[in-house]
Amino acid sequence: MPNRSSIMLGQLQILTNDKNLLSDPNNAGSAVGSVQLTALENKHDKLAEYLQASLSNNSKRAYLSDIQHFLNWGGKIPATSDVVAQYLVAHAESLSNATLSRRLVSIGRAHTSQGFAAPTKSELVKATLHGIRRVHGTAQHQVSPILKADIIAMVENLNGLIGLRNRALLLVGFAGAFRRSELVAVNCTDVSFVEQGMIVHIRRSKSDQTGHGRKIAIPYARGKCCPVFALKEWLAASQISSGAIFRPVTKHGLIQECALSPDAVAHVVKQRALAAGLDPSNYSGHSLRSGLVTSAAQAGVSANKILQQTGHRSLDMMTRYIRDANIFVDNAAGAVL
Repeated sequence: MPNRSSIMLGQLQILTNDKNLLSDPNNAGSAVGSVQLTALENKHDKLAEYLQASLSNNSKRAYLSDIQHFLNWGGKIPATSDVVAQYLVAHAESLSNATLSRRLVSIGRAHTSQGFAAPTKSELVKATLHGIRRVHGTAQHQVSPILKADIIAMVENLNGLIGLRNRALLLVGFAGAFRRSELVAVNCTDVSFVEQGMIVHIRRSKSDQTGHGRKIAIPYARGKCCPVFALKEWLAASQISSGAIFRPVTKHGLIQECALSPDAVAHVVKQRALAAGLDPSNYSGHSLRSGLVTSAAQAGVSANKILQQTGHRSLDMMTRYIRDANIFVDNAAGAVL
């Protein structure tokens, strides 16, 4: 068994098969430390498989990006608490507090996975981060939710194969309060059309990494913006009967075999926000999910029912959306003026 502290510098080890993530030309020749996110001393094939599955692909990409940023700055693994504190100071004005906090988690994991004490747990590092928060504040940029009126405007005048796909993508994404990754992962076998509308089976999500799965009911909607009819139209026009439902379409109308990427969802949202006269910089793929929560809260839907649709693990995660949606309900100033 190799000594953990003797792993050679210049070798970046991480549990991912995505070689593109390791081929950044800007990092060529840089002195980077060895990083691994889970213990790999036991090379048993099955154990390695389970260790690799312990982190989602998104988590692995985020960890790799965070650690690489720290190493490119001049840090190394292992690092002292003083070096980590200096790293925070160096980026206090350029990175958000949320990003700095996430970087600390990644740096800490890179240490503990190799048997080193995490310098991120030191009082020096904690005090430095606390000071940065006091000086620069903790407010995060929050994208705007897409409300019912917005989604209706965004799906207007969508024609052709790409238009039908985008219409279904937006309406289903809104009605199901889907995350981007959940939306593009939906396959034909995950959708059941029933008398009341349709049921979508989400097999795995950000808050369900172990694959318990959950079912989301999307009813037929009144009016012309019905997510169920929109999805049926897209499936009929595309003749997709198996595999991924939402796929790339070339400018020549050729439908690809693979699923859309999560980033493509964000692109469609921004594109249609602009077409609807909205500022695209205020919207992202998450705007569909937050939009359903906000719209439902404004309509008086109970928090538990909203939770059932979104799959949030706790009401705390939805509090800010519900609070913002009801900001004028029983308003103190309104009762006085």
